[in-house]
Amino acid sequence: MPATPYLVTIDHLLDEEERLTWTAAREFCERRVAPLLEEHYERGTFPRELIPEFAEMGFLGASLQGYGCAGMNPVAYGLTMIELERQDSGIRSFCSVQSALVMWPIWAFGSDEQKQRWLPEMAKGTAIGGFGLTEPNAGSDPGSMRTHARQQGPNGDFVINGQKCWITNSPIADVLIVWAKTLLAGESEPTVRGFLVERGTPGLSTPETKGKLSLRASLTGEIVLDDVRVPARNLLPGVKGLKGPLNCLTQARYGIGWGAVGAAMSCYETARSYTLQREQFGRPLAGFQLSQQKLAGMHSGISKGLLLALHFGRIKHQDGKLDPTQVCMLKRDNVAMALDTARSARSMLGGNGIMGEYKIMRHLCNLETVFTYEGTHEVHTLAIGRALTGLNAFT
Repeated sequence: MPATPYLVTIDHLLDEEERLTWTAAREFCERRVAPLLEEHYERGTFPRELIPEFAEMGFLGASLQGYGCAGMNPVAYGLTMIELERQDSGIRSFCSVQSALVMWPIWAFGSDEQKQRWLPEMAKGTAIGGFGLTEPNAGSDPGSMRTHARQQGPNGDFVINGQKCWITNSPIADVLIVWAKTLLAGESEPTVRGFLVERGTPGLSTPETKGKLSLRASLTGEIVLDDVRVPARNLLPGVKGLKGPLNCLTQARYGIGWGAVGAAMSCYETARSYTLQREQFGRPLAGFQLSQQKLAGMHSGISKGLLLALHFGRIKHQDGKLDPTQVCMLKRDNVAMALDTARSARSMLGGNGIMGEYKIMRHLCNLETVFTYEGTHEVHTLAIGRALTGLNAFT
């Protein structure tokens, strides 16, 4: 019988620019990114040689307007996330952090001077950014952060002390957005504020995190601040309180919700192709009922995840009023689906499922981290529960 890998597509729901963006992103990632990943993952290195090409493709600051950014609509941006994560979550993480966690807050909350200083360079990939929120003792509870900043007199410099961990790009970042409990001159209570901390500032160090068994093709490190002095002009003026970093995370989670579909697609397509070709007991593995059950389940999860991403993307594009809890749902559901897909696909390949050439185990290990970072699966569950019931299960 004739076979088709997907019974549900969204091509007919996209405009021409979105389709062209998706095609271009897929062709680029298959041609330039895919051949490099197995080696970089095994070595635990990031393919820095691709950064100028990411910039040329418009992947850096993709959804922002002006300053040399591509100005993609939310759906086109999401489609690029699919293709980046179809190759590797770490590659998507690099572009996602650069775009949503560093460039976006500068664009949304920064001064004109800060925007002109950083956004054009970051869009070209000649400046790299990192986002410093998570701490050793403050993950899901960012309000308990210990990093603090104190202003040295009216209009004076700020002195920052603290430590951030699990920071994507920190070992190579030229600028770091650091969130700290900040006491301004003349005020009695600290407020969470964001600072642009530049590479080379005395007292700043960014040691790389070693020994990772996940996201190995992504650079992860710490941000250590020991009496780091930054000028008042490096304070992000446009936001106060935890809503600053949380709004940034909403932007990043939106991209993750799309990207996870790409990882799931890669695992499903590999499992489908493998079981159609591999024969046992005189017939292709794909001809057995349990294999078809797994393929059907993976296919349904991907279809629903893609439609959910498109639905929320259209809301974000039309009026910009995509609720943060809806983004929690997108990230939570699609990452869980992708992780389940990777596990099922791995089992279908048997022992070959752990081999690098098939990519599934790499996706599986990566997705275990994506399941946790930028809001754990459990915290997103409680955020959704709070929206549904009006009752807060955590403080």
